[in-house]
Amino acid sequence: MVQPPTSGPIDVATSIDGEGEGVWIDVIRKMDETYADLVAQQVELERKNAELEEAQAFIAGVMAAMTDVLVVGDTAGRIVEVNAAAERALGRATGQLAGTPLAGIFDEASQAALGRLVAAARRRERVSDLELVLRGAEGAFPVSVNSSIRYTPRGRSAGLVLVGRPTGELRRAYGDLAAAHERLKETQQQLVHSEKMASLGRLVAGVAHELNNPISFVYGNAHALRRQADRLTAYIRALDAGKPAAEARAANRIDKALADLPSTIDGLAEGAERVRDIVAELRRFAATDKAPADLFDLGAVLHAAVTWVARAQMPDLEVSFDLPVDFRAFGLSAHSHQVVMNLVQNAIDAMADAPPPHRLVISGRIEGGQAVVDIRDSGPGIATDVLSRIFDPFFTTKPVGKGTGLGLAISDRIVSDQGGSLSAANHPEGGAVFTLRLPAGGGRPAP
Repeated sequence: MVQPPTSGPIDVATSIDGEGEGVWIDVIRKMDETYADLVAQQVELERKNAELEEAQAFIAGVMAAMTDVLVVGDTAGRIVEVNAAAERALGRATGQLAGTPLAGIFDEASQAALGRLVAAARRRERVSDLELVLRGAEGAFPVSVNSSIRYTPRGRSAGLVLVGRPTGELRRAYGDLAAAHERLKETQQQLVHSEKMASLGRLVAGVAHELNNPISFVYGNAHALRRQADRLTAYIRALDAGKPAAEARAANRIDKALADLPSTIDGLAEGAERVRDIVAELRRFAATDKAPADLFDLGAVLHAAVTWVARAQMPDLEVSFDLPVDFRAFGLSAHSHQVVMNLVQNAIDAMADAPPPHRLVISGRIEGGQAVVDIRDSGPGIATDVLSRIFDPFFTTKPVGKGTGLGLAISDRIVSDQGGSLSAANHPEGGAVFTLRLPAGGGRPAP
């Protein structure tokens, strides 16, 4: 049998060493890849850990900065964590409070409400503005508590979070707010009264003119009465001296004196009553808010306001009244008097530079349970850009020193407070027209 030729002996060791080197190279390569993955994971882990520390520091800072008391509890009603404000209020640290019952930090009077709050948390219900009292380090510590539910990452209820605002701070805030509101009301009242006094000052000339007529009437009749008294005195002296009565009577014109005496006395009384009425109107106009609302004669208010304002400032003014009989309104007559005078004053100011004749038309009617008054002037009217701002406080088109911009704003507020309204527009035939509406007081249209 013939054997095949061989090239030489086989090197088994060399073959095994070659295969082992390749295996080790693969192993080292895998180890390098694994190490690189570990390094990358370590870097990512360190980054996430840094972010977690920043988040924890942020949350801790927020909790430390809170002035409200924060208590975190579990579903069993035990404390898990509290913030720094709670530690200060309770006088104990988180480590001393953790694991203790929530009931331990509230007084006896709050236990029932706390029980309802914990039961609501188990039902996943929120509670707002619940008044509770903590057992504070320095005694009772009342708080207004809001409760919300704390959830696990899987959405399960893990307990509740209580945030309590000290009611002492709330009471102080409410007290400050109430005090500020009272100061604002006082300022508004002073502003209204100041504007009223300013209007009263502008009307001094008109009132003086109105007083001059009855005072002159009283003065003239007083002189007549004095002459008649002198004649009667001379007649009596003549009789005492023994002169014949008929001669003394004729010499002193006693019959004429006796005939004129009743009209003289009536004239004195009429002038005095007119002065009394004017003074009463002034006193009502200068009255404060203490007078109660009542029915008043709106027609008389309109006539008085026009008389006081117009006669002294614009003697040539033509005034036309068209008012119902028994034209009454419900409210404060003094304040309504102020409003009407402001409207008449504005009408006169608007007509000051307009060519004559100057006309003021005042008409009234009862409409929808309201007494409605239209005051129309013959001035140039109201510009469109001004019409929308005419009732704004401190807005005025008058030059400096001629107006404060408060008259119409205060008038609008006065009318609103009485349940009425005040509006302005331009009349189709020219001039401005202001419409005043007040609750009616049983007026009936004139025939």
